[in-house]
Amino acid sequence: QVQLVESGGGLVQAGGSLRLSCAAPGLAFSNYVMGWFRQAPGKERELVAAINWNGGNTYYALSVKGRFTISRDNAKNTVYLQMNSLNPEDTAVYYCAATRSNYYVIRDPYSYNYWGQGTQVTVSS
Repeated sequence: QVQLVESGGGLVQAGGSLRLSCAAPGLAFSNYVMGWFRQAPGKERELVAAINWNGGNTYYALSVKGRFTISRDNAKNTVYLQMNSLNPEDTAVYYCAATRSNYYVIRDPYSYNYWGQGTQVTVSS
């Protein structure tokens, strides 16, 4: 069973930055679209960013566009989420996920095949 492994979450002050990483050992990584989701208490899980197999196409939710950057390194089987200018509304558990799809903007969490365990991001005001 493939397990995605996230790291990089933590507590940061508003205006600060964090970089999340998600390693995918054992996955045919370049065959998968990768996404970062987040889920705040009492809210649905939402797609924050996604990237196609070679990094040539990316998607961002409007709430993070211009502040977050998704990237991937297929040689390392790893996807990243650089988060800048964080604000308290970004506080959530962040998950990476993988899906085999011909299209890279897949908002339905149930369409993803593999998930990480989640990493907490807390932004203080």
